[in-house]
Amino acid sequence: MTAPLEGLRVLELSSFVASPLGGMTLAQLGADVIRVDPVGGGPDRHRWPLAPGGGSLYWAGLNQGKRSVTVDLRSAEGAELVGDLVESSGPEGGIVLTNARPRPGLTYEELSARRPDLIHVHLLGRRDGGTAVDYTVNAATGFACVTGPEDHAGPVNHVLPAWDVATGLYLAVGLLAAERRRARTGRGEQLTVSLQDVALATAGNLGYLAEAQLSSSPRPRIGNHVYGDFGRDFPTRDGERIMVLVLTNRHWRDLLDMTGTAAPLGALEERLGADFTHGADRYRHRELIGGLLSPWFAERTCEQAEAALGATSALWSRYRTFADVARDDDGTLKTHPLMNTLTQPGIGSYLAPGLPVVFGGEQTPATPAPRLGEHTDQVLGELLGLSPARLDGLRARGVIGEPHD
Repeated sequence: MTAPLEGLRVLELSSFVASPLGGMTLAQLGADVIRVDPVGGGPDRHRWPLAPGGGSLYWAGLNQGKRSVTVDLRSAEGAELVGDLVESSGPEGGIVLTNARPRPGLTYEELSARRPDLIHVHLLGRRDGGTAVDYTVNAATGFACVTGPEDHAGPVNHVLPAWDVATGLYLAVGLLAAERRRARTGRGEQLTVSLQDVALATAGNLGYLAEAQLSSSPRPRIGNHVYGDFGRDFPTRDGERIMVLVLTNRHWRDLLDMTGTAAPLGALEERLGADFTHGADRYRHRELIGGLLSPWFAERTCEQAEAALGATSALWSRYRTFADVARDDDGTLKTHPLMNTLTQPGIGSYLAPGLPVVFGGEQTPATPAPRLGEHTDQVLGELLGLSPARLDGLRARGVIGEPHD
């Protein structure tokens, strides 16, 4: 199957999560994404987690399917080379994706003067140009103050870089929207997306900010409960834990039938004057409901509880660690269509995910990330027509890096 973005060429000058994730998403869709790093690599080159041999699994995971070029971006000659790549990358090129500080010769104004149809997508921390990262944005937008155990007094960070991930996908969507408009009008575009704006937009779109403005009672920290309906984790007899959630009346009826608690919960409804067919009442009385349901889970092993839950419409899952998932005792990971064995140079072989979007039933597999600088000579020769002698001269002066740096 022809990849959806085959022929599109993107020059990526980035590091860390959001911008590389945006570029990788485009590469998985078939675009020729050329990541340009400083000679020796960017600040994320050796970021954890690391493979046993020291290679960055983080870097490899976020740069699958790209080509890698290393250039001394601080030098005028190096910046000129990158500008040449932008200018000379063909009718479906002229696209820059970056979170880097603008350098002389590589600003939007300078590049668009060389290529008027330039699409320049710039990731910012804050809209005003101030510095921000996922961890600081999360702290600033309120989420850390409703995360964690109910009796915890301070903020709790979560390990998922949610704003980086969401912003990376917004970058890809914005870039493709600009490219579609350019295809219709021939007009270039300057786009900016900030991490802080993405977090604020999400908090607003999910109603968190409106609730805080309109309600006299701030949203509480509720641990593993689900806000607005009944959902929580239950310990089983063998020390495992299962997350159980109901969102519809059918879920609720099935959960009561499974646990044999319809009668006591009906009596509780009558005593409280509540209606547990309403999610709001289930949420308000979640502790009492949980107290009546807990013994059923406590009397059973996790395997027994899973078998019973599997016969219902209720939503549930056993809690697993990353090690549990990777160990793959039931073979789910090895047989999942999303996953394939990837042999990453410098690291080894492991299961890795391809593109989660499936086109026409065809799964796009995971592909290796490049070695740092692997395609420097190839890209500069292909797009700029530089001869081996010219490349040797640039390398001797430190303008470009060694292949396979």
